[in-house]
Amino acid sequence: MAVSIELGKALDKGYENSTLDEVLSAPPSALAGLTEKHDELLAGMGIKTIRDLGSNKYFATAGVLVALSGKVG
Repeated sequence: MAVSIELGKALDKGYENSTLDEVLSAPPSALAGLTEKHDELLAGMGIKTIRDLGSNKYFATAGVLVALSGKVG
């Protein structure tokens, strides 16, 4: 089953037509709003790709907490 999702606004223009694997292997600056300076800062935390960023336990935990905050109350 093919799945299509529009991420154009979430990605830097140079990555808009990339495959999912290419995007996940790209540096964090491939995400719209992040720069090479962010790449340098994140590399200091061992995060060199979007895959690393998305699987980082601290970022993942923060994302879950934010998602839960809209459900609890």
